[in-house]
Amino acid sequence: MFSVTNTIALVAWIVLLALPRRPFPLAMVLYAGVGVLSLAYTSGLAVLIAQGGVDFTQFTTIAGIRELFSSDAGIAIGWTHYLAFDLFAGLWIARDADAKGFGRLFQVPFLLLTFFAGPVGLFGWLLVRERRARGPGGWSRKKKTPAG
Repeated sequence: MFSVTNTIALVAWIVLLALPRRPFPLAMVLYAGVGVLSLAYTSGLAVLIAQGGVDFTQFTTIAGIRELFSSDAGIAIGWTHYLAFDLFAGLWIARDADAKGFGRLFQVPFLLLTFFAGPVGLFGWLLVRERRARGPGGWSRKKKTPAG
């Protein structure tokens, strides 16, 4: 599972970074990338639950999380979770950046940071996009009238 999910994620990231942002490549990243990774995660978690390897109270303590990640299966499932969500965040960043008129080269560092350290890239993008997201009127989108 580990090797397969890593390969799926890598191919999807290459598509996101290198191919034109047209409907088919974006759909491929979403469904063949994020969707398949999410299915792999769901399936792996279901198997672990069926085998009695998951007690949901484990998610509430550090000791419980450590126990969940104490097996290769737990690590592979957890890693697949990261791969799916980081790819989804990267896809959102790419679409958001395109919609706001940021060039592809400008996006690359944020996408690579998201690929390697998910929340770091996402946080960086959130900081950069803020000014353009608000537009010229700031947080308030009220139209100015000639009187005011």
